[in-house]
Amino acid sequence: MTRKSSFPPVVAPDTRVLVLGSLPGERSLAVGRYYAHPQNRFWHLIGKVIGSPLASLDYEDRLAALLRARVGLWDTVATALRPGSLDASIREAEPTALRELTASLPDLRAVGFNGKTSAKIGMPQLTGTGLALIPLPSSSPAHASMPLAEKEKLWSALGEFLC
Repeated sequence: MTRKSSFPPVVAPDTRVLVLGSLPGERSLAVGRYYAHPQNRFWHLIGKVIGSPLASLDYEDRLAALLRARVGLWDTVATALRPGSLDASIREAEPTALRELTASLPDLRAVGFNGKTSAKIGMPQLTGTGLALIPLPSSSPAHASMPLAEKEKLWSALGEFLC
């Protein structure tokens, strides 16, 4: 089994909110794009937060809109062994350098964790930083038990840190 690696962070010096996944899934890794699986609700959810229909845009325009809204993206796992795309299959995870990244973003106010695995790996690294640490329900199609409207409500908490 080969190691899978996360993508570089998508941030700007004025990033206020950083949203962290765990590790890109198979579809995302294959095309080199965050949240590429068509059933993943990430682009819909974060689009609601920033008031932009991101899901209808092409990928580069999605990233540009996020950065304009002062939202960044990254992952909590730098590399890991994982057959398939499920977080439950992650083995031998090496974390990303979250403290270093967050310390380099002077306007950062909050970090949202997209799913339980992201929160489990990332929150301990950022405890004591003074940042708001916000666990969020996963946008993954593997976690469809929560209604989308409930996910939207919980994800909307990120918006208060963008003002």
